[in-house]
Amino acid sequence: MQVVSRPCGPLRGTVRPVGDKSLTHRGLIVASLARGTSAITGANPGEDCSGTAAALSKLGARVRPIPDGWEIEGAPGGLRDPEEVLDLGNSGTAIRLLAGLVAGQSRYAVLTGDASLRRRPMRRIAEPLERMGARVLLRDEDYPPIAVRGGDVRPVRYRLPVASAQVKSCCLLAALGLRDGEIVLEEPGPSRDHSERLLGWLGAAIEWGHGRIVLRAPIPTFSGFAWAIPADISAACFYLVAATLVPGSDVIVKNVLLNPTRTGSCDALRAMGADLEIREDDASGPEPVGTIRVRSAHLHGIAIGGDLLTRALDEAPILAVAAAAAEGVTEILGAAELRVKESDRIESSAALARALGAEVETGPDRISIRGRGFLGGCAVRSRGDHRIAMSALVAGCAARGPVTVDDASAIATSDPEFLASLARLGADLS
Repeated sequence: MQVVSRPCGPLRGTVRPVGDKSLTHRGLIVASLARGTSAITGANPGEDCSGTAAALSKLGARVRPIPDGWEIEGAPGGLRDPEEVLDLGNSGTAIRLLAGLVAGQSRYAVLTGDASLRRRPMRRIAEPLERMGARVLLRDEDYPPIAVRGGDVRPVRYRLPVASAQVKSCCLLAALGLRDGEIVLEEPGPSRDHSERLLGWLGAAIEWGHGRIVLRAPIPTFSGFAWAIPADISAACFYLVAATLVPGSDVIVKNVLLNPTRTGSCDALRAMGADLEIREDDASGPEPVGTIRVRSAHLHGIAIGGDLLTRALDEAPILAVAAAAAEGVTEILGAAELRVKESDRIESSAALARALGAEVETGPDRISIRGRGFLGGCAVRSRGDHRIAMSALVAGCAARGPVTVDDASAIATSDPEFLASLARLGADLS
């Protein structure tokens, strides 16, 4: 699926990005354990979340699509062992969170995914799940397929080896099977707190802050709930960068997730000189939401590392495009985790920025990008990574010549509406 993005005039209008993937996964999974019927609306319709919905159906929940989301009836009598392997496609979030769900419900399941997912490390979830009482088998001791046999969940105190919301959430979902005592998790640094917010919103006895999360039994039986998922801030970032780079642009991005553990990309863009106006709106669920207005601006290089990078890790490829268009040097530091995403995102982001005309150096955990204040046209290999493909198409809107992406089909894993939404704002795509 080759797509070409050509230089265009000012981007104008209002866009509601696709629903947040992280929240959709968590909403579906927790709803599968609830008593009664839940409705997840504004949900992410991509292949990743659809894979989670299909897996939950095989585990015994009743999941059916409704306009703009899913309706979920918790599994009557509890989850069951699936009769077949659960294929989670390209979703690292789905395979790690569902492994935790199975471990906490005394179930047995085998989970796998596509070739990319089968190269992503899973020992980081196997170790805490085993300490909590589950049995976990991995290919070559680290990779999917994963076989999980759940057991009686034991209280545990565990320090995560990496700051990872996926690992933390895997443990918290397993801990929903805890009958007494408490699970204490310690993080080496900040990560997304979506699971903590959702479980607390539904009545669980959970506390978090200062690198420590405590979930205490007894775990309440959740009642069915309705949750309107906010728009994905990671998806919004593509529109923010596009409008920043295309002269004369003025775009409003609405109903966006404003969880402070996820807004690092906004902070980074502002530090680079982007013109962003952010307003928090009233929220009806566990997460803050708001509206962002973005107008075109000239950018300059900055350092992106530490807590700022942790809160913007998924946005590294599109921030690399912003860096290539900026004046001066941008450094993305302490980014080793980027090497085990859908692609090696240190190398794929570097290759993208280099193709656009920037001078780029990489190291084991860093990318240094010297921008020239403009972008050149080029041909880009997406490497099967949705964020590389989307970033390249954004770059084409502001480049001096067309940007051709060899295969944009991976975009459907996270945002099947992306091409149409970008075109409605004025992008020239074919």
